[in-house]
Amino acid sequence: MLTLMQRFLLMASAFNGFLAVALGAFGAHGLKSRLASLPDAAQRLGWWQTASDYHLFHALALGLLALSCERLPGGWVRFAGGSMLVGMALFSGSLYAMTLSGRTGLGAITPFGGLGLLLGWIALGVGAWRAS
Repeated sequence: MLTLMQRFLLMASAFNGFLAVALGAFGAHGLKSRLASLPDAAQRLGWWQTASDYHLFHALALGLLALSCERLPGGWVRFAGGSMLVGMALFSGSLYAMTLSGRTGLGAITPFGGLGLLLGWIALGVGAWRAS
């Protein structure tokens, strides 16, 4: 039987994995033609690719966290999961928004998302280190 934290993390993993694949496919197929006439189309498609790659990798990381719940101290797993979720929203979300809007000022948010992702990985490592 799954704990509440495991269920939450697995559901977050599944939802974000689905979303990352759907957005990646949209970027590869639908977005290319929509952006083709813009002078910065290649750059925008690169942003989208980076966003969907990081989104998918971290969706899988949430699944890893769910499977680690019983072996790692709960506080570290919760912190890692929360950090990764916020990080994905800020990092990938800002890149998706920049691609669609062309507003490069949104890039100021992206490093905060990256920090959230890094904190999530650090928390997973510390939790593993402290596991008995």
